Amino acid sequence: MTTSSCPTDLYRRSLRLLLDKDIAGWVALWDDDGVLEFPFAPEGWPKRLEGKAAVHDYMRNYPAHIDLHDFPDLTIHQTGDPGTIVVEMRGVGRLVKSGDPFDMTYIAVVTVADGRIRHYRDYWNPLALPQDDAADFAGRVR
Repeated sequence: MTTSSCPTDLYRRSLRLLLDKDIAGWVALWDDDGVLEFPFAPEGWPKRLEGKAAVHDYMRNYPAHIDLHDFPDLTIHQTGDPGTIVVEMRGVGRLVKSGDPFDMTYIAVVTVADGRIRHYRDYWNPLALPQDDAADFAGRVR
C-alpha cells in the first residue's frame, strides 16, 4: 500500500477507510509506536493508547458500535510544523445498538512522520453519546 507522507492526504485517506469500515486499513496508516490520546475521556475510558497494537485493539470493533456515513464540515488547518495538522469536523451516522442518529463534533491534532500517523490527540466528547450506547462502547475498550 502506498501512503502519502502529506498529513492532509493521509488524514483524508484515514477518513475514507473509516467510512468503508476498513479498520485494518485505518490501523495500517499508523506508526508502530503511534500514540492515540483522548484528553476528554471520562472515568473508565482509555486516555492514552501507545502503539499500533493498542490502537487496533481499541478500534477493531468500532463499526459494530458506530456506523459512520459521512464527515461533513471537514476543515484541515496547517500548523507551523509541516508534519502536524489540526482538524475540525463532524462525524455523522447511526449508533448500531439503538439505531439512533450519531452526530459528533471532533477536533483532532494529528502528527505524521515518515508517512505514518505518529500522534493523534482526539478531542471528541464520549459523554455526548446516549448513556446505554456509551456504556456499551466503553465496555469494549476496558
